[in-house]
Amino acid sequence: MTANEDQEMELEALRSIYEGDDCFKEISPVSFQFRIGDLADTKTFILDVTWPETYPETAPQISLDAFFNNRISAETKQVILSKLEEQVEANLGTAMMFTLFEWAKENQEALMENHKPVVTAVTLTSSSEATTTSSTAKKKEKKEQLTKAQKRRMVNRTDNKGELPRGWNWVDVIKHLSKTGGKDDN
Repeated sequence: MTANEDQEMELEALRSIYEGDDCFKEISPVSFQFRIGDLADTKTFILDVTWPETYPETAPQISLDAFFNNRISAETKQVILSKLEEQVEANLGTAMMFTLFEWAKENQEALMENHKPVVTAVTLTSSSEATTTSSTAKKKEKKEQLTKAQKRRMVNRTDNKGELPRGWNWVDVIKHLSKTGGKDDN
């Protein structure tokens, strides 16, 4: 089989295996993203894999350059890539994408054991802004106090979900027209 036939067969297999799986994303017929871990987990990362023309005889290009991975340190990324390269070398010449993805899922904890989230958010505040915010924080905002009658009227206007019915603030059209006159009353 030629490299293109192998790629087509593997692509078909990947599509059928990962159909409906939100961890797998096909960017193009030769480029894929696979999320390792749950979105809520801080040790989650995304693998970007691209096949060269001669794949599977040559190694796929694997990167962790996705924006999602910005919180992972460069050292941790290097460890992940080196371990994945070992797996690629062991599977060279065969369809290896499923094997790589599953291996990464099974070994996620080991790959991310030295992971410390990188904090990239920087907020700049001037000294005058800092003093203003601290003084306003001391003064608590007063909530609007409603009387019992106002609360009762509010409850009577709402439906069982606490929402106002459609059109509750519409103007009574006939009453409005009788006060303002119609179009022809000039």
